[in-house]
Amino acid sequence: MKSVFRLLALLCLSVLSVSAADRRIIIIAGKPSHPPGMHEFRAGSLLLQKCLAGTPGVSVEVYSNGWPSKVVGTLTVDDNSVFDGAAAVLIYADGGGGHPAIQRDHLKLLDGLAAKGVGLGFAHYGVEVPAGDPGAAMHRWIGGYYENAFSVNPMWSPKYEKFPEHPVTRGVKPFSNRDEWYFNMRWVEDPAAKAKITPILVATPSDEVRKGPYVYPAGPYPHIVAASGREETLMWTFERPDGGRGFGFTGGHTHKNWGNDSQRKLLLNALLWIAKAEVPANGVESMVSNEDLQQNLDDKGKR
Repeated sequence: MKSVFRLLALLCLSVLSVSAADRRIIIIAGKPSHPPGMHEFRAGSLLLQKCLAGTPGVSVEVYSNGWPSKVVGTLTVDDNSVFDGAAAVLIYADGGGGHPAIQRDHLKLLDGLAAKGVGLGFAHYGVEVPAGDPGAAMHRWIGGYYENAFSVNPMWSPKYEKFPEHPVTRGVKPFSNRDEWYFNMRWVEDPAAKAKITPILVATPSDEVRKGPYVYPAGPYPHIVAASGREETLMWTFERPDGGRGFGFTGGHTHKNWGNDSQRKLLLNALLWIAKAEVPANGVESMVSNEDLQQNLDDKGKR
């Protein structure tokens, strides 16, 4: 009888160990850029990983310095095998023409992952891609993107005072911090797809913010100024027709802002949500100290 109980206990432990890793979240942290304390993709990603450590039903892997790679002989090549069995992928990296998602065959690979229901998330500069095929891909994946000279990137302090009822907002309290919060995204035009976008962070820029200067180009842009008084969406979720999920988060320029409990909780909740893991009733609880924020920063010298 004891042997039977022992066998059952081992089976239970085996099931638990499998279920604890059945939703793999992959975070691609971009290469170092900007002065110290800004675009700390590696440090921010490792912080999110640490905050999700021990969360039932998920595991988080961080790949630093851009797209996962491996050495084959004398060559460094993409290691796309890391995406096998992934439930979600977050890209927190520099975007534009150098965006990791649009290099080589990466767009095709991400389309394939999306077709399997894999969740896709993009943070800060990672929501910006060139118009055309890259923009169309972002419309498929998350419903919107930052388009150069159409969207804007001022440094400002939006006040987030209300949130929709959504798993991503569980436990989030009103907050405000100064960051490079993008707005005026280029949204998908198809009404059916647009209806699947849920604004998560919404704020109204002042006329002073609309008139700039923007971080780059300085602006102002007439179409941004003309929209005086309009609410803007700075984080959103998207439910894809294929059943997958996605989100875009425009903050994350300033590393110290990950010390804000509500900002951090939004990203942690969103990662669970796009991975189709259960988001706790009060959101993902985590604690981050000033010492934590100083860990894993890129060596940027005197930049």
